[in-house]
Parts: sequence; structure tokens; C-alpha cells
Amino acid sequence: QVQLVESGGGLVQPGGSLRLSCAASGSLSSINAMGWYRQAPGKQRELVAAISWGGNTNYAGSVKGRFTISRDNAKNTVYLQMTSLKPEDTAVYYCYAGPSIWDVGPKDSWGQGTQVTVSS
Repeated sequence: QVQLVESGGGLVQPGGSLRLSCAASGSLSSINAMGWYRQAPGKQRELVAAISWGGNTNYAGSVKGRFTISRDNAKNTVYLQMTSLKPEDTAVYYCYAGPSIWDVGPKDSWGQGTQVTVSS
């Protein structure tokens, strides 16, 4: 099993920045990718960004150019640097770890979620 611990959410004004972190532990041999999904009230969960251990990335179109995903393989940790935040970025952000940067399924592990609120 894989355990994921997220940190870094909070309240920020529009145009501001936040950095999310997600540290993985446990049985990591099956993991090739880590990333973030988000879910706003009344909306479906959507991919934000994901990165493979080899460095390949996948971003949602709505965050390209504003968010950057990176990873520290030695620490089994993934970071999501979010800049130029907009109110529509408000959501619960969930870290995941699993086989693919392109989609998620039953083999993925999930964090507990961290709230990001963008509001003046």
C-alpha cells in the first residue's frame, strides 16, 4: 500500500501563489506517476497535473503556463507550484500515485485532500 501526505493548501487572493506538496511512502514499486486532481463543489473531479518519475508531464489546459509540477525522486515527493491563481481554481486538491500520468483507476492511491481557496 501507498500512503500519501499532502500539505500546502490555504486561502490566497486572486493573482497569488501557493505550493502544494505530496510525500509518498510504503510500497512504491508499482508507482510510475504522481500528480494532482481537484474537485470543486458540484463539479466532477478533474486532472490538474501529473508527472512520471522519468519527468514526463501532463497538464490540464486551464492551468498550463500557471502551474508547474515537479518531483524529488529521492524524497518520493511531488510539488505543485500554483501561480496567477484564479477564483475558479478553488477546489479540494487530491494527490494521487499510480501507474500513469494520463488517467487514474483502481490501482491508484489517493491523499486526503487539501483545500485551496482563491478569494479576495
